[in-house]
Amino acid sequence: MNTGDVSIGSFIRHNGELCLILEYDHRTPGNLRAFYQAKMRNVKSGKLAEYRFRAGEHIDVIRVEQKELQYLYPEGDSLVCMDNQTYEQIYVNKILFADSLPFIKENVIVQVAFDGDEPVFAQPPATAILQITYTEPGVRGDTATKTMKPATLETGAKISVPLFCNEGDFIKVDARAGTYMERVKQ
Repeated sequence: MNTGDVSIGSFIRHNGELCLILEYDHRTPGNLRAFYQAKMRNVKSGKLAEYRFRAGEHIDVIRVEQKELQYLYPEGDSLVCMDNQTYEQIYVNKILFADSLPFIKENVIVQVAFDGDEPVFAQPPATAILQITYTEPGVRGDTATKTMKPATLETGAKISVPLFCNEGDFIKVDARAGTYMERVKQ
């Protein structure tokens, strides 16, 4: 394939390494030739890299298989997940979940991409509903300002929540950014 066939979310083999395209822009600066600016993450090491591809350049696009797996429990440097169709247990490296790992609860469904039999990319749900296990008591009537306070969640993650949130409250968290979204009634 060439540079016009690649898009965000594609897996490519670049310099012998499997990479995921995070950003991909077509640019035509003034009287110079057009090029594609790509920001990509090395799947094995997790390192970010930027590269400039010439328009029409050949790129080795890799086909990966996506599966929905149920996260069961952590074990060492891996998370044990189960395929709900075959009941096969698959070990997925924690590095593949990056910064969203502290917001993953047991029994949640995660997306995992495979290159053959090897997991190469993992993505949790965009949001998680978690219970606050510790925070300072809220002050009554202090909801007009956007002042935040630290809180510990049931998974052990620490985030900032508004002053009106208390221990035992359930909140919706953006798992990718690690930020408070809203309070949820349970």
